[in-house]
Amino acid sequence: MSIYDYTVPRPDGTELSLSDFKGKVILIVNTATGCGFTPHYKPLEEMYEALHDKGLEIIDVPCNQFAGQTPGTDDEIHEFCTLKYNTQFPQMKKSDVNGENQLALFGYLKEQKGFEGFGKGAKALAMSAMCKARDKDYKNNPDIKWNFTKFVVDREGRVVARFEPTADMGKLREFIEGLI
Repeated sequence: MSIYDYTVPRPDGTELSLSDFKGKVILIVNTATGCGFTPHYKPLEEMYEALHDKGLEIIDVPCNQFAGQTPGTDDEIHEFCTLKYNTQFPQMKKSDVNGENQLALFGYLKEQKGFEGFGKGAKALAMSAMCKARDKDYKNNPDIKWNFTKFVVDREGRVVARFEPTADMGKLREFIEGLI
């Protein structure tokens, strides 16, 4: 299977087919409205505004699997994001990204790009400690560790990068600009 064989549920019950994005760079991110990383919406929206016409698509998948940090309905989540961050990229139905009810897309993404660490710095150390407390073997499984994990798909449909929430948003943008 390829990335283009997957669909993602929209809040209205219809499915977004990733085949609609053939030939584009796609950034897929699991999000939360009440997380310390929620301000990532700002640089994501800035990237979308600057690069959408050049071929970037962002797919926002709200998820409540991490400390219950996305408690609202799909409508409440959308209202929060559009009012606080003026998001214009497509927001999907709140969904699981790990476990038996995960979206099939996230199973595929994790197969293509497993967990490679949180990097360096205070946030990385804090995330590592938190994950180790929940799962001593967290480093050795591809599961999404927290909100705002980002997967990048190139114009040929290959999953080429995974950025953990601790990754510098400027480096993410540079990477995407290199693909545009």
